[in-house]
Amino acid sequence: MADTPLPTTWAFDSPLTDVPAAVDARLDRFLTGQAGRYDGIDPVVTDGIADLAGFMQGGKRVRPLFAWAGVRAVLESGAEPTGDEAVQVLDAVSSLEFIQACALVHDDIIDHSDTRRGRPTVHRTFEARHRSDRWNGSAADYGVNQAILVGDLAFAWADDMLADAGIAASSLARAREPWRQMRTEVVAGQMLDISLEASGSEDPAGPYKVNTYKTAAYTVERPLHLGAALAGGEESTVTLLREVGRDIGIAFQLQDDHLGVFGDPAVTGKASGDDLRSGKRTHLLLNALRLADAADPEAAARLRAGVGSVTTEDEVDALRQIIVDSGAAQESTDHIRTLTDRAVSRLQGAGLGRAITEELIAVAHRLTERRS
Repeated sequence: MADTPLPTTWAFDSPLTDVPAAVDARLDRFLTGQAGRYDGIDPVVTDGIADLAGFMQGGKRVRPLFAWAGVRAVLESGAEPTGDEAVQVLDAVSSLEFIQACALVHDDIIDHSDTRRGRPTVHRTFEARHRSDRWNGSAADYGVNQAILVGDLAFAWADDMLADAGIAASSLARAREPWRQMRTEVVAGQMLDISLEASGSEDPAGPYKVNTYKTAAYTVERPLHLGAALAGGEESTVTLLREVGRDIGIAFQLQDDHLGVFGDPAVTGKASGDDLRSGKRTHLLLNALRLADAADPEAAARLRAGVGSVTTEDEVDALRQIIVDSGAAQESTDHIRTLTDRAVSRLQGAGLGRAITEELIAVAHRLTERRS
């Protein structure tokens, strides 16, 4: 576990910029406790817990940040405090990171990824141990099987951390609905994503639907909903925050898709045109195919043939140009701006506290205008 100092003070008006470090500290505390509780089972379990703890280091903590924003949005609108302590609510929202860990561990298996944030993925780590110890059977299968279980463990510990946060039973009851919805939506979004790749569908509505459930709902909308519920927010406030979260979340993913084609490798840390090389069926790509089919079928055919097979920078540049010429890149940029502007406008007219309104607007712009 990382040696992250616990926050000496944590209050309901703590700024969003302080959330990531505070979440790190609470996760370290929880993981240390879990390791002490279960390390005696077997060394393989000890290794799995250590791998999970290492895997969870370095995240941006976007989901707890938005959940904390939901808490503050309600309280700074004049709602009566629920009686929970701020650090207890911080623990509750920090539990979201275990759902994220589960999703990423399993995502790395699905995508056959070797690394995550510069470290070997969990399944590759277990695979390497199998090879090093010269065990029986397939090292690759062993790695995948153990990583699936580590992801499952993270999913279970999300529930444990929420339940053990110490918040009142009434607060936990209010959190139950967004929590249940979010867990199902992230799995459903992943199922949609896998089926989209397998079906070969070129309907741009497919990845947009994936974006709605796998990214927007899970990353922004439901965390805001969860935070507002924990704070006892009224239905009108919850609805407003969910609408804002949906727009920011979709814009966030569309910007991610844009960076997957046009991002600077020195900034993103990924290969130039990474999505074009891997053949990822994003909304940007499928919309470009749709537009090019209508305006320039030969260009559409080159794009269709090149995606997933290009290797050189010149080949990637040629596909990028087709996407630009089709108008899809500009459409995507315009839609990102429209969604962000609508979210900002809703926040400005919502009557929330000034501080949280300004902080949420700043986060919205940072996520939807980012370059990495």
